[in-house]
Amino acid sequence: MRPFECACGARIFFDNVRCLACERELGFIPELQALATLEPTGDGTFQAQLSQGLLYKKCQNYSLEGVCTWMLPANDSQAFCRACRLNQIVPDLSAPENRVRWARIEGAKRRLIYTIDRLGLELLDKSADPEHGLAFEFKADAEGALVLTGHDDGVITLKIDEADPVLREQARVNLHERYRSLLGHFRHEIGHYYFEHLVSGPAVLARFRELFGDERQDYAEALKRHYAGGAKRDESDNFISIYAQAHPHEDWAESFAHYLHMVDTLETADSFGKLQPSDPKLPIVDRWLELTVVLNALTRSMGLEDAYPFAIGDGARQKLEFVQQLIERKDRVRPGAGTAKSQPSPQAQAVHSADQP
Repeated sequence: MRPFECACGARIFFDNVRCLACERELGFIPELQALATLEPTGDGTFQAQLSQGLLYKKCQNYSLEGVCTWMLPANDSQAFCRACRLNQIVPDLSAPENRVRWARIEGAKRRLIYTIDRLGLELLDKSADPEHGLAFEFKADAEGALVLTGHDDGVITLKIDEADPVLREQARVNLHERYRSLLGHFRHEIGHYYFEHLVSGPAVLARFRELFGDERQDYAEALKRHYAGGAKRDESDNFISIYAQAHPHEDWAESFAHYLHMVDTLETADSFGKLQPSDPKLPIVDRWLELTVVLNALTRSMGLEDAYPFAIGDGARQKLEFVQQLIERKDRVRPGAGTAKSQPSPQAQAVHSADQP
């Protein structure tokens, strides 16, 4: 993600709430896709830099909870920004550590929505459109109730333990994953949501099955085979990750997540004018491969693991290009009008996001 500029000229970043140079308060304006300096008017509203005199108010999760940075028009009847409006369940704040986890979760979710907006994908609120909309539930295990991260019919459930770096690393090690991140979970699970919306029409569905396989095969049985040792670990040319081999739906979600990973990271590199590939007109996968060589060399120089521990073979590349083509289609159908549907069973949700960025 690109950096922004404060009214004082200092560089500011997406998650900042205050400029470190001039101490001005900041807020993100979704319709402008920009982080802006806020000037209070005295009545709880703000004039925002670049907003041409329009007045804004803080999302309630910004003003009261301190877990958001987004704004909405002052005359909007809603109390929450378009990102927080998607929440159906938030963590229980009676546990002190949950506020920290919630803030991390919201930060990752806002980055996800920023990229979704930048790509021009329609994002419907499930409270407004129960059939085709999206909602989030952030939950913790309770006695007799194990929370499983996953997607089901437009509802993305995230186990809040994923926002704890120690617990997340333990899960990564236990599942023998190369990489595990909070933002990666969001990117993977929203891939399931957009499958139904993007894979539309007989020709598109036929091409999907040619690349990914037949998504109608039994999901639960495929996951059982995968975790019983059915993954072909020598087929990296065809799959972006080991987990992508589990089922065509997971192959799609992993490819979708990696495409979002590429788009956001390349935007960051381009905006700084550094780490750029030799030719910015190259296809996105080629630009990404050049960038990951630099990223991995940098992290190795710091004594860290590779920033991108994945390989992209010919088969995986075709899948990424297919995702890109569907996102860039000018004749995309509205959500709900697709010909295919992704509704993994609840039993399978525990293993979602296994090798994700």
